[in-house]
Amino acid sequence: MLMPKKVKYRKQHRGRMKGVASRGNKVDFGDFGLQALEPAWITNPQIEAARVALSRSMKKGKIWIRVFPDKPYTKKPTETRMGKGKGPVEGWVAVVKPGKILFEIGGVDRETAQEALRLASHKLPIKTRVVERSID
Repeated sequence: MLMPKKVKYRKQHRGRMKGVASRGNKVDFGDFGLQALEPAWITNPQIEAARVALSRSMKKGKIWIRVFPDKPYTKKPTETRMGKGKGPVEGWVAVVKPGKILFEIGGVDRETAQEALRLASHKLPIKTRVVERSID
């Protein structure tokens, strides 16, 4: 299960997901990548489900996960009155902005890569597209 081993502060503010990703928006490691087209919080079970879908659909090749859930989100118990402080940490999310590369794969042909990334994209709560490494 993906989550940080240690954090400086237990709880964080929600923050905003304004603008597009300025970093992590190019395919750097593999040959193909899955790029986010919308802003979202992606939870650790969603990242894990997409990873499993990728690894099962590819017989060989390598996978790089480019997002990590390092932001805690809190939730107050149901039927609780307002006030009395912030609720306990419920889980961990990765903040994803449009343009961010979520997963990369290498060592497979184009058809296998596109099908694997398509299956992985169904596990995520946002619209994505398959991108290829640009030759610079």
